[in-house]
Amino acid sequence: MRFLPVFLDLKAGPVVLIGAGELLRAKLRVLAAAGARIRVHAIDGNPDFGLSSEDARVELAGGDPLTADLSGVIAIVCAGAGDVGVAMSGRAKALGLPVNVMDDLEHSSFIFPAIVDRGDVVVAVGTGGTSPVVARRVREKIEALLPARIGELAEFIGTFRKSINERIAEFPLRRRFWERVIDGPIGAAVLAGRKGEADASLKAISDPSEFARADKPEGSVALVGAGPGDPDLLTIKALRALQDADIVFHDELVSPEILDRIRRDTTRVPVGRRVGKPGIGQDAINKRMIEAAQAGQRVVRLKGGDPFVFGRGGEEVEALRAAGVAYSIIPGITAGLGGAADFEVPLTYRHEATRITFLTAHKARDAENVDWSTLTDTKMTVVVYMGMTAAPAVRAGLFAAGRSPETPVGVFARVTRPDAQGAIGTLRDLPELVRRIQGGPAILIIGDVVRHAGSLGRQTSKKTPKQIISDLLDAAE
Repeated sequence: MRFLPVFLDLKAGPVVLIGAGELLRAKLRVLAAAGARIRVHAIDGNPDFGLSSEDARVELAGGDPLTADLSGVIAIVCAGAGDVGVAMSGRAKALGLPVNVMDDLEHSSFIFPAIVDRGDVVVAVGTGGTSPVVARRVREKIEALLPARIGELAEFIGTFRKSINERIAEFPLRRRFWERVIDGPIGAAVLAGRKGEADASLKAISDPSEFARADKPEGSVALVGAGPGDPDLLTIKALRALQDADIVFHDELVSPEILDRIRRDTTRVPVGRRVGKPGIGQDAINKRMIEAAQAGQRVVRLKGGDPFVFGRGGEEVEALRAAGVAYSIIPGITAGLGGAADFEVPLTYRHEATRITFLTAHKARDAENVDWSTLTDTKMTVVVYMGMTAAPAVRAGLFAAGRSPETPVGVFARVTRPDAQGAIGTLRDLPELVRRIQGGPAILIIGDVVRHAGSLGRQTSKKTPKQIISDLLDAAE
């Protein structure tokens, strides 16, 4: 490691910025965003910095920067400064001042990292100046993983740190206290935007030492929507939950690629069922989740699609409430939306489709219980989940209610996955369309919007890890 990551105190003095053009303005924006006081030498004479003229932190300096007074300056940055930058580097080093000459490692004593800024939490990513593009790509990955409110959590802890530390003498016990706060319901409340609730909970801890010594950790359950199958469609919050979980109860239809995102040492328990095969039952699932949470485990109930769209998430929430178990809900992309995007079927369309109905018809008797008379509006798009087996009954119900046999219909299987498949025709052809699909799960989309579907012969754009690494190396060059 050639460059040691450090953080400059920007309140200690001004930063001198020397250069010209867009390179100067880009560095000025970075420094201004960090809250620095900036003394600018624009060697091209252009005072248009692209910032508010009323920004008191920016000072336009006159004269030759090579002879300017550098008393109190904490760092020097040269961007687009040419030979002046090289000469300024020599002066800065002679005075013992940190200096950065953009894209010139030889004349720099520090470099700018790629920065992830979350308020009180700042992450700096460097590559020793060899490849800023790679640093930016790493930063993007980190930004995606960090909770949006992680800075608020650090600030929240900062407001209590002194008072709690005064009440806990032993350093290891202090550390355990803050670990329990961050990893437990209090930290989760801050990250969820419920700062008032977190504040009240922390103030309610009468004996911080006893809280830190508690042998039994606080368990919780997260109901997580896995989406329709593509792991890249997992929300960032869902990915964090999978990484934090001690145990995951997952549906059988959750794709292996998504299960691979679970931390390796996490216990995985399949609890769903496929058509024609028995599962353990909803009551048993509820019981096992509650028992695990009450034993202090961080539980994830991982469901295909979204927990609240034909996922029985509502029943599980009721059970968790009744048991007094802390829980959270992380929505996922439901299959209807995933399939519509995958095959370019707009579920609504101006003047053509102004309403959407989602329904489930797992078996023929499910279809027989639907009031099809409410679904005959030609401006309504009907999305049927788990409708492959009941396809003849769905067609019969819509026919009996008066829906035209020529109504466009699409059957879309394994949506968003590499082996996704679609078949398009009319309501008259629905059972035949289902037969063309090589296995489910599948959704049916019924309505005029199906006419706007894109090509069914699309090719996946997914890349292997090896291809992604190759792209990064190409970018670095």
